[in-house]
Amino acid sequence: MGRVPGAGSPPRVVAFGGGHGLAAALAAWRRITEQLTAVVTVADDGGSSGRIRREMPVLPPGDLRMAMAALAGDEARAQTLAALFQHRFGGSGVLAGHPVGNLLLTGLAEMHGGDTVRALDELCELIGARGRVLPMADEPLDLVARVETVDRDDPARVRTIRGQVAIAATPGRVRDIRVSPADPVVHPAVLEAIAQADVVSLGPGSWYTSVLPHLLVPRLRAALAESEARVVVVLNLEPQPGETDGFSPEEHLNVLLAHMDGVALHSVIADAESVVDRRGLLNAVRRCGAELLLAPVAEPDGAPRHDPERLSAALASVVGAR
Repeated sequence: MGRVPGAGSPPRVVAFGGGHGLAAALAAWRRITEQLTAVVTVADDGGSSGRIRREMPVLPPGDLRMAMAALAGDEARAQTLAALFQHRFGGSGVLAGHPVGNLLLTGLAEMHGGDTVRALDELCELIGARGRVLPMADEPLDLVARVETVDRDDPARVRTIRGQVAIAATPGRVRDIRVSPADPVVHPAVLEAIAQADVVSLGPGSWYTSVLPHLLVPRLRAALAESEARVVVVLNLEPQPGETDGFSPEEHLNVLLAHMDGVALHSVIADAESVVDRRGLLNAVRRCGAELLLAPVAEPDGAPRHDPERLSAALASVVGAR
């Protein structure tokens, strides 16, 4: 069943992920609780984050910045600062394409001797964040995947692809994925948050490059296996080109389960309109001893995005929150 928060107490939630998927989850969770910790992937090697990590020995800041912006306070000043964090420089010079928040986080971490967690805490305080943002590891990670290409005549049909951007852009089906280094250092604050959590959430997001990487880090997976928290998975609304082409919701779930390795799963949330084979998904959920909630969690206009209010209602129902 997972740990149940005290009567009338908001749950202590740890949300894992990265990018837009994690931001969507945080936008929903913050409506339920302020005892919220985002644990963010640090394997991004594209765009501004890729440029920064190639030039400096720092964690890629992009996904961390997006999580902070998603948790920014509702006050006008906080929202203005969050918009500034997200603002990208224009033009064609060396700053072009860099979000302001990426540079702020990188600069503050450098001022603190490379202590990214301290920098995150100070920036979260600056924008009145409704929760805390932490990196999944204390060092930048690379993703390494074996991808089966779509060309059946290719003699090297299964290829090893390195890097988040390259994996996402390679046509074909990911057969397996790992992180490098294989056993990175995890900040004690992350392990403490997991140990104290009432709820752990995974998804939505890029399945192989934002959701699964957390389960590939031995210290994170061990902490999750020992946790008494209720583990909730939010499935994507549609397959992602280049990563999960042709995947049904139950295939997403089966891939996740193959990497759980002792981590319990309690609840699965899927959008009612996005599931074609409801019986197939229900059987897949039952095989792992979990419960399935089919609910309208997508934007009402049909856009393939999770609606914060709808997703919040679904999350609240599975964790018993008001």
